Amino acid sequence: MINSNTPVVILAGGFGTRISEESYLKPKPMIEIGGMPILVHIIKIYSAQGFKNFIICAGYKQEKIKEYFANYFLYNSDITFNLKTNKRTIHTINSDDINVTVVDTGLNTQTGGRVKRIQKYIGDQPFFLAYGDAVGDIKLKEVVKFHESTKKIVTTTVYNFGQSKGVLDIDSNGNVNAFREKSDLDGDLINIGFMVVEPEIFSYLKNDETNFEKDALTKLVKINQLNSFTHKGYWQCMDTIREKEKLEKLWDSGKAPWKVWEN
Repeated sequence: MINSNTPVVILAGGFGTRISEESYLKPKPMIEIGGMPILVHIIKIYSAQGFKNFIICAGYKQEKIKEYFANYFLYNSDITFNLKTNKRTIHTINSDDINVTVVDTGLNTQTGGRVKRIQKYIGDQPFFLAYGDAVGDIKLKEVVKFHESTKKIVTTTVYNFGQSKGVLDIDSNGNVNAFREKSDLDGDLINIGFMVVEPEIFSYLKNDETNFEKDALTKLVKINQLNSFTHKGYWQCMDTIREKEKLEKLWDSGKAPWKVWEN
């Protein structure tokens, strides 16, 4: 049964090579949007909806994630430092009521291997699983309700990354038979994470070389144990500098759709 104690596992161990302008200094999930790592944006999406326990699957430059959360209290509070006595006086506390476990899951470990490595922190209970590089106004309790009604091992959230231009119906000779504006039915449904996962998944995760998507999820498809919940709101990943700038612009406008913790 999923409740407020259900752990949220976030994959945050990759190299982020497609956004290397910043990821050579820090893990991709630590790249900031509005002065705050996108990893923290994701955490806030969950915590605003009642889920407070997080397990971060770290890898590349994992010490940066640990250092950030070690100092999280300082970053979010007003503090006076007496440099002679090393005394600290806390004036205002603006920190979050969350628990964060950061686990070094290896430098080159595949996604399934990273999840396998944190099994001891999960035990025999369901958990959430999210990617550490994308945000959205996901209604998590609706995902949970759908998942519990299907009784499948995994429910993943999918999103229609639709066409942005007019759609042409063209025959084999190049003749245009029809033209119309795009609709919500155009484009491909893609896996955007925000998954709900039952503990049975661990039997499909063998070692560090296991890819969660290509190995585990593919096997679940064959035995009809993978379901999908279609998200119809906002979602955006941060694979490139252009996508980062897009998120930054939305944040600066004060209209970031994923900022559910203030809605």
